[in-house]
Amino acid sequence: MNFDIDFEQEEDGRWIAGISEIPGVLAYGVTPLQAGAKAKALALRVLAERMENEVSIPGINSIVFANRYEQVAIN
Repeated sequence: MNFDIDFEQEEDGRWIAGISEIPGVLAYGVTPLQAGAKAKALALRVLAERMENEVSIPGINSIVFANRYEQVAIN
């Protein structure tokens, strides 16, 4: 399964990364790379928790993360 990581830059310069396919997976970082890494780690924890509790996760045979962000000018 492919998960897209969406990024936004906050007004204070921090980056937030989220994975919309997994509700609640949001993570902040100083850079997009850091925020993305934290979001991936959280996503894996959430998926592992679901597996441990036998919650259905349809369509997952493999996991691929794709970073998607654009640099935003801060005024």
